[in-house]
Amino acid sequence: MTRSINYGLIGCGMMGQEHLHNIALLEGTRVSAIFEPDPEMARAAKALAPDAAMVGSVQELLAVEDLDCLVIASPNHLHVDQICEVADTRPLPLLVEKPLFTDPADAARLEKVQRDYPCPIWVAMEYRYMPPITALIDKVEATGGVKMLSIREHRFPFLDKVGNWNRFNRNTGGTFVEKCCHFFDLMRLILGSDPVRITASGGQAVNHLDEAYDGEIPDILDHGYVIVDFASGGRAMLELCMFAEGSRYQEEISAVGPDAKIEALVPGPGRFWPDHLGEPPLPQVIVSPRNPKGPVTMDVPVDPTLLAAGDHNGSTFYQHKGFLAVVRGEKAQPDVSLQDGLWAVRMGHAAQQAIATGETVHLIA
Repeated sequence: MTRSINYGLIGCGMMGQEHLHNIALLEGTRVSAIFEPDPEMARAAKALAPDAAMVGSVQELLAVEDLDCLVIASPNHLHVDQICEVADTRPLPLLVEKPLFTDPADAARLEKVQRDYPCPIWVAMEYRYMPPITALIDKVEATGGVKMLSIREHRFPFLDKVGNWNRFNRNTGGTFVEKCCHFFDLMRLILGSDPVRITASGGQAVNHLDEAYDGEIPDILDHGYVIVDFASGGRAMLELCMFAEGSRYQEEISAVGPDAKIEALVPGPGRFWPDHLGEPPLPQVIVSPRNPKGPVTMDVPVDPTLLAAGDHNGSTFYQHKGFLAVVRGEKAQPDVSLQDGLWAVRMGHAAQQAIATGETVHLIA
C-alpha cells in the first residue's frame, strides 16, 4: 500500500481552499497542518480539512513533524519571504502559487533559492492544465510551428479578498503580473522560446473606481493589450478585459502556423453562469488546416467533480496529480520550474512598465 502523503498549507483563502478541495480528491493524501491568520478563512479551511492542525505561524507549521510537502497560497506579496523562510528552516517539496514575487528586486532572492533549494519547487500555473488548453498544446505540432499566438481573456473583475489586498499594485505586482503571468507562461511554453521585447497599452477604465480603502482608491488595471516578440521569431498577443463577464467563453487562445490554426475556447467558472441560460458551454478545441480546408471542432468536457472543486476548469486537480507524483518520486521534476515562474513575472513587470512609460521594454535572458 502506498504511504499517505501529508501536506502543509500556508494560506487558505479562496485559492487555498480550492487546493484543499483538490487534494481531497487524490488517493493517499492528507492535510496535516494549515496556517491561515484570518479567522473566517481559517474556519472555512478547518471545515474542509477537519483533521488538520491549525497553527499560528509559518514556523509553527514547519515544526509539525508529519509533513511531506507544502503548498503556499498566501497573498502575492508574502510569497518570497515565506519561500525563503521555508528554505532556511525546513526545505520540503513545494507547490507555490503564482506569481512568485511582486517586487522586481526580489528576483535575486529567488534565484538564490533556485540554486540552493534541495527539493523540487513547482510553480502553480493552473492554466496549463485546463483540459482544452492541454488539448491545444498536445495538438500544436499540427500548425507546422507556431508563428502567431493570441490569447484573449474577457472575464469578471477581481474578486473580494481578505483585507482587499488585491486592490493595489504594491500587493499584487500589478494586474499583468497577478492575473496574466499564467498567459505569459503559456506563451513561452507554446512557442518554446524566451521573450526579447514587450510592448503594451492598458489602463483602469471601469473597475473599482468607486471603492476606497483607508481613503485610497485601488490602482489595479482592468484592461489592456500586450505584444511580445520572441527570440524564435514568433509573436504573441494578450488581450485582457476584466469587465466582460457576459462573454460565452472566458479564454480564447489561437495558435497559427504555416500548416494550420488551432483554437481553444474555455468557459469561465460554472458558478458564475446564469441559470436562465441553461447549462454552461462546453470547452472546445478547433483545428483548422490550410490544406485541405475544413475546421474540425471537438468538445472537451470536464469531469463535473473537478469543475465543482474550483474555478479553474478542473486544472487544479491535474496540477496536483503531477505535483504528488513528484513528491512520491514517480515523476522526475516539476512541469513548471522556478525559472518558468521567474520568467512569467518578468514578462508581467515588463508589460506594466510598458503601459506606465509608453515605451517598448527589451528583455535580456
